[in-house]
Amino acid sequence: MSRETRKRAEAVGRRAETLAALYLRLTGHRILARRFRSSSGEVDLVARRGQTLVFAEVKHRAGDDPAPEPVSARSEERIVRTAETFLSRHPRHVKEGCALRFDIIVVRPRLRMEHRRDVFRGW
Repeated sequence: MSRETRKRAEAVGRRAETLAALYLRLTGHRILARRFRSSSGEVDLVARRGQTLVFAEVKHRAGDDPAPEPVSARSEERIVRTAETFLSRHPRHVKEGCALRFDIIVVRPRLRMEHRRDVFRGW
């Protein structure tokens, strides 16, 4: 992949994350972190709605075709480890008894969001 192609992909990914964050805010979530990074990886969005803490992976799809599952088992492990790091750095959410959820938000053409809730169990 060329440098220019990577830059374009990065820009598309950032735009998709911005749109997904806006979508979550419009559905009553508070965004706690964007692109939360740890030594084990990155989670695109961390949000909270009520007593539920959401770790969301954002994917952009250029077409309307049904996409294969956008997160592999290896990615799931990385997201869970990163979520554990987030919780260790922000223990308040654990103390408050927040439920944890792992979601995928697929951003499609014409600003359509496909929000897949609770797509895998981290623990």
